[in-house]
Order: sequence, then structure tokens, then C-alpha cells
Amino acid sequence: MMRAKPTNTSTLSIGLSNPKSPVNVGLVMRAAGCFDADSVCYTGERYDRAAPFNTDTQNASLTIPLTWVPSLPGDVDNNTQIVCVELVEGAIPLPAFQHPRQALYIFGPEDGTIDQQVIDEADAVVFIPSIGSLNLAAAVNVVLYDRLAKLPADDCYKALIRDSRDANNRVKLKNR
Repeated sequence: MMRAKPTNTSTLSIGLSNPKSPVNVGLVMRAAGCFDADSVCYTGERYDRAAPFNTDTQNASLTIPLTWVPSLPGDVDNNTQIVCVELVEGAIPLPAFQHPRQALYIFGPEDGTIDQQVIDEADAVVFIPSIGSLNLAAAVNVVLYDRLAKLPADDCYKALIRDSRDANNRVKLKNR
């Protein structure tokens, strides 16, 4: 099903640094589908050794490439900004961050951190203000939602609601 997109379309890719479990990757794929990401890539061997992901209930993996890469950020064109999401002193709080139109968001593993070399190459490093760290899939959802919320609010949201809800949801507001 083709979903409505905001009129200011952009390129959105997600990089996962050595994700810990297939559950996390499956939930990231679901978020990628919900927030219209173009691709997801990952490093490390843990995901490949684990069972296939089972939490991608919207089958985003059928339309969004999930690719192993030897390292992040990998081959990124000159127009794409690298944004690391990590708890790093001096990072920009997510509410204050202005998202680039073309971005590769890199997320670290739940039981580790993004390599210093990747942090050094980033155009920006942001953190999600929270008490403690969020799990990988939750962090991806928060960042992608923040990105969508900060886009110009065109009238695409009516179509987005109409296209996104399932067959069991036909609730409407009266007189609006």
C-alpha cells in the first residue's frame, strides 16, 4: 500500500551498530516502515547468528532494504549528513535538533556504544533526554517521530491517518 508522504520528501536511512537481537532489528524495521525510511543497514555478526526477526508485523522488510555493511557510516553521498544518536557529553538534545533533509541516523547497540571513529565523522551527535538509556527500537522510534513532527505540517496528515489505520479503526471526530 502506498502511504501519503509529506510534500517535503527527503532521504532517511538508519544505521545500526552491531544490534544485539533480532527482536530489536524487527522493531526497527517496523519503525522504518511507519516513518517511511528508505533503508536500514547494520554491522556486526550478532544479528545474523540469531533467528530471523519476528517483530516486523507490518512486513516493512519487503519494501525497505535491510543490508549488512562491514562498517558505518559506509558509502554516504556528499548530500547525506551523518547523525549519531548516542549519550555523549556535548551532544545536542533531540528537542533542539534541526533534522537534515538527507540523513543517515546511526544508533549504537544497547550493550555498547558507537565507535569513537564514527562519532568523529558525524555531522551531528544528538541524544534523547531521558533518565537512563532507551532500548534500540525505542530510540529509533523517538528520533524518527521527532523528525516527522518537525516537518512542515502540510495537509498530508489527513491522508496519512486515512492510509495508516487498519480495517478495525474507522472512528471519526464529530463536527470537525
